[in-house]
Amino acid sequence: MGQYFLNGMPRSFEKGDRLIKAAEEIKGEYDNDILLFKDKHRYLWLGEEITEGMRLRAVTAREPEGHACYQKSVTFMLMKAVYDVGGADKIDKVRVMYNIDSALYINIIGDVDTNEDFAAAVQRKMEEYVRADIPIKKRIMSTEDAIALFNDYNMKYKSDLLKYRKATNVNIYSIGGFDDYYFINPAYSTGMLRYFEVLCYDGGLVLNLPSPEDPKTIKKFSPPSKTFAALKRAAADFAGMGVESVAELNDKIVKGEINQTIVMQETLMERRIAEIADDIKAHSSCRFVLIAGPSSSGKTTFSKRLCTQLMTLGLRPHQLSTDDYFFGINKIPKDENGEPDREGIGAVDLRLFTENMNALLRGEKIELPYYNFKKGVREYRGRFAKLAENDVFVIEGIHGLNEKLSEGLPKESKYKIYISPVISLNIDERNRVPTSDLRLIRRIIRDARTRGTDAATTISWWENVRKGELKNILPYRESADVVFNSSLVYELAAIKLWAEPLLYGVDRESEEYSTAKRLLKFFDFILSIDNDDIPNTSLIREFIGGSCFED
Repeated sequence: MGQYFLNGMPRSFEKGDRLIKAAEEIKGEYDNDILLFKDKHRYLWLGEEITEGMRLRAVTAREPEGHACYQKSVTFMLMKAVYDVGGADKIDKVRVMYNIDSALYINIIGDVDTNEDFAAAVQRKMEEYVRADIPIKKRIMSTEDAIALFNDYNMKYKSDLLKYRKATNVNIYSIGGFDDYYFINPAYSTGMLRYFEVLCYDGGLVLNLPSPEDPKTIKKFSPPSKTFAALKRAAADFAGMGVESVAELNDKIVKGEINQTIVMQETLMERRIAEIADDIKAHSSCRFVLIAGPSSSGKTTFSKRLCTQLMTLGLRPHQLSTDDYFFGINKIPKDENGEPDREGIGAVDLRLFTENMNALLRGEKIELPYYNFKKGVREYRGRFAKLAENDVFVIEGIHGLNEKLSEGLPKESKYKIYISPVISLNIDERNRVPTSDLRLIRRIIRDARTRGTDAATTISWWENVRKGELKNILPYRESADVVFNSSLVYELAAIKLWAEPLLYGVDRESEEYSTAKRLLKFFDFILSIDNDDIPNTSLIREFIGGSCFED
């Protein structure tokens, strides 16, 4: 007999009792299934044994880690269903390609027609698994045996990836004899995975899942066509460089071919920026280029590289930030916590912005404002502007795509760009680095370098940053004229040298440690590269330093 604590209350346990028993005891207190427990900084699979002194807190799909657990678990269940329905002998490869909001796009290669009937059959098979409440089992396997196992399953990316793993053992999970390897603890059983939808879309499958805000509701799948096109193009670019997984990136490094990969990636990105510049030039009435994207998307470097391309076409770009049109701190509306809502569009003096931009269109000379963040006031410092024939204002700000910002301007005078790392390099066939995590790593590195902020502090801010993005940026991305992918195929190898020391510096007892530990897992399999070979014009230089665009 021993003692542990469950949501702050002491409980007794017998040797061999597992966390699923604790979850059953308190499940009536929650609206959603308990998927994991958190013991200090560790997230625990419900199949783990209870040990003396544990201080457990229940985790559901409403929390980021719980939602990730749910997503991975349903994906695992879908993989089993795809092989059961399609036939393992007819399927060569099944890959999770990328996220489309709360959905995942799945690509199947083999002698299978990925049509509506197939999607419906997979859905029915998954529903059977849910009703059967199949336990998701875990076993420890040597890395060498795991490599052989996944070679037998024709999962080349996964078996090649494990060759770069330093640890001697890996955790293998199984559903009814179907094995796989994931970085995140799965749910305890398939009976917990009730909310999903399988659809046929663009030659593949879409696994539509709930959001963390409403874990029991499947929203109608409305694919963002421009974002999806950018995802497809980026995936094709990665494939064209021969790098579709971390294992293939590692192979390039080991073979001494990474410099060529860097050059190819930078050339592809510059070509894309040049295409956008050409499109802006073709819109002869365009005077305002509005750029928006979530945090750490590389907006600053992108806007400066775009300006360079515009100049080669005979245009004269002038950069401007919508931040300079913020109200004084005392006039910014308050958020739900009573703090100034600097992320909301109410913080921007829309009347002044519209008056200034229309004055420029009329050929008038205006004095541009400057926002002093230290004092929280808008100032004027003698910066004047006037639009000549070939002048273009390149305006960066989180509300650039929100029509409220520019509704007073003629439609033909505007060109809107959404920028984000819409895709990141997949670790293997099933495991992805979420683009939000990629941006968080970028921000951790930049904040430490430019602001002296430690990783724990940046991590602690991230949830609020994400909330602001979901409210103020993502709903407007499809209104953009173009979606620009700012991820680089080699960047995980480039930022590893910077990220690991900062993440290891997060205190083990802090709330932020579990996030730091999860981010560190991504780098376990990735070889690092010498940053000296990265050009000073690269977008990644905005984060690691050494950019020729830095002031």
